[in-house]
Amino acid sequence: MCGVVGIYSDRDISKELYYALYSIQHRGQESCGISVLNDGQINHKKDMGLVGDVFKSSELEKLKGNIGIGHVRYSTAGGSSLDNCQPLVGRCRKRQLSIAHNGNLVNANYLRNMLEEEGYMLQSDSDTEAILCILARYYKGDIVESLKITMDYIKGAYSLVVSSSENELVAVRDPHGFRPLLLGKKDDMYIVASEDCAINILGGEVIRDIEPGEIVVIKDNKLTSYHYRENYKPVKSSCIFEHIYFARNDATIDNVNVYEFRVKCGEILAKDEKIKVDIVVPVPDSGWGGAIGYSNASGVKLTEGLVKNRYVGRTFIKPTQKEREIGVKIKLNPLSNVVKGKSIVLVDDSIVRGTTSKQIVKSLKDAGAREIHLRITSPQVTHSCYYGIDTPHRSNLIASKNNLDQIRDYIGCDTLKFLSIEGTLEAAEDKTTFCKACFDGKYPVEKIDEGELISC
Repeated sequence: MCGVVGIYSDRDISKELYYALYSIQHRGQESCGISVLNDGQINHKKDMGLVGDVFKSSELEKLKGNIGIGHVRYSTAGGSSLDNCQPLVGRCRKRQLSIAHNGNLVNANYLRNMLEEEGYMLQSDSDTEAILCILARYYKGDIVESLKITMDYIKGAYSLVVSSSENELVAVRDPHGFRPLLLGKKDDMYIVASEDCAINILGGEVIRDIEPGEIVVIKDNKLTSYHYRENYKPVKSSCIFEHIYFARNDATIDNVNVYEFRVKCGEILAKDEKIKVDIVVPVPDSGWGGAIGYSNASGVKLTEGLVKNRYVGRTFIKPTQKEREIGVKIKLNPLSNVVKGKSIVLVDDSIVRGTTSKQIVKSLKDAGAREIHLRITSPQVTHSCYYGIDTPHRSNLIASKNNLDQIRDYIGCDTLKFLSIEGTLEAAEDKTTFCKACFDGKYPVEKIDEGELISC
């Protein structure tokens, strides 16, 4: 999972790109980058680290330009290197292209093999480089036609922002719309971004979601929309995990508000509960919405029982299991005076490997909690994701090989309950169509080749 931003304006926009990337830092904490177009030349800077650490005021001053794109990346095992930082910049036929990508191609290895057989020397192990190479191969000044051909080759999840030395900003969303991409505007400035917050922080207004299979071109202060194919009808498969975990509470993706969705999930999960408990405790931060909903529906008091260290990033997106475990210990600490002697409903958004939940439950019991009833506001994750979420190999997903009782025993809670797939869809109120392959194994686009997939 990553975050992308693109801005088109009549004035320098490097600081706007910086602020927009800062607002979507939660989507990737390993590396970041910005490229800007100025007088037909693309300049860029990218590095490992957080946005605030990589970009200083003096460096932003050097990135002059009125068209630009930005990227924040989260790591996958084996893919953490400067070579994989984005945006990627290339030159072809005396033109320059810059691209940033959120998603994952299911035929990445096939494309890389194809390009290498044709003599391309690839510099990274990112699937984004394959997209850039194919786009450059067919780009002869008409970005739309070259993108349509590129979209014939690439399969899977991709939300792209592209800038070219032809003074244009382009946004593309794959034909299934796996990853979010929104269009916004402030005065003369157009903004495309992975989430609303990147538009809102600049004082802009969200216009709409970019549709699946849509190509948006902004040039000469005009916006033009194209579709991948004539008479194309979008087949939405919006990633349900965006709403469950990744997106900020204030995001609205494909007409579904993330906060309202999470609250509703908690309310549905609380139905028909017969356990007697003292308090509802959320796992910060993405467990808060579900905990509020559970408390509202059950009438059980909601309270803070875990203190979060605000200087620690998301543990799920650390590159190794050891780092994730250490991250949890640093990140969350029980409020002993609150939980001691209490029977607790502990609400979290998901269980992937189970190790994080196990550590949290143990820490609460060590702090004196009498009972812990773990409630998960999503279904059991039983299948790997090939579209940009770093869920591990299926053998490492605790729900793929264990039943409910076995998962409960491993985690150490007194009772365990997951929200059903039907309950999750009910919470979305049929406002969009989801990809739920991580829950039911029904993949909208099948993986084409074998081997490790490097996410954006």
